Amino acid sequence: MARQQDWHWQHVAALIGGNLVLALGPWSVRLADTGPVSAGFWRLALALPVLGALALGTGQRLVLSRGALLAMVGAGTFFALDLASWHLGIARTKIANATLFGNSGSLIMMGWGVVAMGRRPHRGEWAAMGSAVAGAVLLMGRSLELGARTLAGDLFSVAAGLFYVGYLVLLQRARASLGSWSLLFWCSLAGAPVVLGVALGMGEPVWPGAHGGHWWPLITLALGSQVVGQGLLVFALRHFSPMIVGMALLTQPAVGVLAGWLAFGETLTAWDGVGMALVSAALVLARIGSAPVENEEGK
Repeated sequence: MARQQDWHWQHVAALIGGNLVLALGPWSVRLADTGPVSAGFWRLALALPVLGALALGTGQRLVLSRGALLAMVGAGTFFALDLASWHLGIARTKIANATLFGNSGSLIMMGWGVVAMGRRPHRGEWAAMGSAVAGAVLLMGRSLELGARTLAGDLFSVAAGLFYVGYLVLLQRARASLGSWSLLFWCSLAGAPVVLGVALGMGEPVWPGAHGGHWWPLITLALGSQVVGQGLLVFALRHFSPMIVGMALLTQPAVGVLAGWLAFGETLTAWDGVGMALVSAALVLARIGSAPVENEEGK
């Protein structure tokens, strides 16, 4: 559990900065000269040397036991499917919607935990789930008005949240013996071939620059989302309560709205704003009742 007062301005800057960097990830996916799923492959592959160097440089071991290796393969597979679904969502719906629904893993995790414990949800859990359902109905209803493609994007982003839960569940045991950089390295190594296989199966262009494009959106995605964004959050998470972490998460859809408006001409109506507020409130409520977990926040 995070200690309420064990933080300084550097931790606050890392918490906010990590969320801001992660919120810009969908922008890089949109700009990449590859398919959206292929961009997920490059996010993992290009980050591997940096993650390995950070793990070794901080004294974290990269040699795994058989059990830990199996857990990492499973976690990496779920993370790969999460990225594939989320990137398909980014390509098909508003960046703000993709960011909100793609970060719904903690809310889904809370619901899964209630079911697993075989008890009735308490008042706060009912409030979180009710707020999430109401917000999702509003946002998806608006997406359906825009067309079937945008609704499909919302559903892909929700599916990403489900896959992210599988990633978190499988990661629980490995966290006890491996450092954060080691976890990210092995999950990236295990997930990269899976994302590549999905991209090839969908017939997406994988190699960037084939038609005069550039590598910089993919390098930005890898270093920004997979290294800097996650790294800042790993540094900050242990120093804050779940409520503070949840409130910081609200910067992601806000930045997503701004990025979508500036770069792609996306607009939001008042009803979109209400739906986003309801889902955001649900994410905060979900974090109030649970401890922050390394690598859980953001994509």
